[in-house]
Amino acid sequence: MDEQIFPDLTIPDGLTNHEAGSDAVSEYGKELAFDFTRGELIIENGRPKLVEGIDAVKIWIEKTLRTARYRYPIYSFEYGCELEDLIGIEIPSDVLESEIKRVIAEAIIYDDRIESVEDFKISRSSDCLHLTFRVVTVFGDSFTQEVNHHV
Repeated sequence: MDEQIFPDLTIPDGLTNHEAGSDAVSEYGKELAFDFTRGELIIENGRPKLVEGIDAVKIWIEKTLRTARYRYPIYSFEYGCELEDLIGIEIPSDVLESEIKRVIAEAIIYDDRIESVEDFKISRSSDCLHLTFRVVTVFGDSFTQEVNHHV
C-alpha cells in the first residue's frame, strides 16, 4: 500500500512557474488577481479571479517587490527584493536612488518574460517610497509599473 504523506500539488494549466535560469521563453501565463491595498485575493463568482497577459506580469512584479529576499525559506534566493534593506541607511540620495534601481531590476529581471527595466522615477514622502518604472518584455510589449513601498 503506497500512501502519500503530502498532497499532489501540481500547477494548474496556464499558471506560471517562475524558474530562474530557464532557457525557454515562457508565455505570459496567469496569476491570481490580488488586491494589494486590502491584502486579499480578488474573488469573482465565489472563485479567485485569474488574470493573464501584462496584468499577470504586473501582479508577479508587485508580489516579488513586496517579498523580502532571503527571509522566507519557501522561496528561492532568486525571488524577492532587497528594497527593505535600504531603509534607514544613511547614504547620499543619489547613491540611494541608484541602489533602489539596482535592487528592483535585480529582483525582476531574472524572469524570462522581462527584457529590461527602465525610466525610473523615485519620490519619497514621510513614510512612503513611490516608484514608477517601465518594464520591457521579450514579447515586444512595455508597460509602466507603479509601486508604493511603505516604510
